[in-house]
Amino acid sequence: MNRLLENFSKPVIALTFAIVSSSIVAAPAEEVARTGMPLDIVKTISITDVSNACGIVPVVLTYDDSQGQRHTVTYQVWGSACSGG
Repeated sequence: MNRLLENFSKPVIALTFAIVSSSIVAAPAEEVARTGMPLDIVKTISITDVSNACGIVPVVLTYDDSQGQRHTVTYQVWGSACSGG
């Protein structure tokens, strides 16, 4: 039984490590956008939905640039769902 467990656990550990490693490498580094910061956006991948937010809320924008590189930036916006203006 121990030998079976040893033979099973090595590939599982290797596979888990490979999945975790690829996730870490694939995740884009997040930047904080500044006013006037030029963004080379060719394709928007995702953006935070703030349609139901009120007040100043963070937005996360993920996009691809003209070189095919994926970027993620965060910035603040004023949510428009506040009652009374």
